[in-house]
Amino acid sequence: MSAEDRIGSLGLALPAAAAPAGNYVASARVGDMLYLSGIGPQRPDGAYMTGVVGQDLTVAQGYEAARFCGLVLLANMRAALGSLDRVARVVKVFGMVRCAPGFGEQPEVINGCTDLFVEVFGDAGRPARSAVGMIALPRGIAVEIEAIVQVA
Repeated sequence: MSAEDRIGSLGLALPAAAAPAGNYVASARVGDMLYLSGIGPQRPDGAYMTGVVGQDLTVAQGYEAARFCGLVLLANMRAALGSLDRVARVVKVFGMVRCAPGFGEQPEVINGCTDLFVEVFGDAGRPARSAVGMIALPRGIAVEIEAIVQVA
């Protein structure tokens, strides 16, 4: 089953592709690699999930925030490539979690994004990954994630 078909069968609705909020582009393609700028957790209503994971938000809520990031990253992939079927594999995901001091469950939070990528792309969605904690993220968002994908 193609990635585009999986989106439908999973009942996922991708949001509109994210417009850059500064002097940068949403994605940059170099050869067969697509580099996607960091994305915050935008809910379907357009609001962003804010707060500190491990203080204001639970790990489950952080996971949900990471999944929202993944949905926007998918939308940006589609906007850049015309179809998610052009993604050969997700190569790397870098996830940042705004978290309380001593919080150590960043990998469990970022699974919200990478689990989504595996649902959509199968094994080709399982990336190399970093999951790190941050004291602050732009505008108080709970999670920010960037990705690199190989284009077929």
